[in-house]
Amino acid sequence: MSSQEEILSDGRFSCVARDPRFWEMPEKERKVKIDKRFRAMFHDKKFKLRYTVDKRGRPVNYTSSENLRKFYALSESDSGLSESDSKEHMVKKKKKKKAKGKGEADS
Repeated sequence: MSSQEEILSDGRFSCVARDPRFWEMPEKERKVKIDKRFRAMFHDKKFKLRYTVDKRGRPVNYTSSENLRKFYALSESDSGLSESDSKEHMVKKKKKKKAKGKGEADS
């Protein structure tokens, strides 16, 4: 195969190097920035599906939340909050489970 430089030096394909439509998207801009209103979708059970096969029938072991993390990112102002909020959310869930367990044991 020809190297990339040879292809771009060819007159027929020289416009590809200058045309922004063919440039690779920057890593920074690939993910869609979302704000704090939608941060629940990263840890909420309603948004989490477990896949066993991909669209071609091959076995896989991943969840839809991994796809969400691949395509979406919290905005910079909310990203620091999301980590602490997710920890707080897990702590609140544990407290609710403990309180529920104590209530059932008493009755």
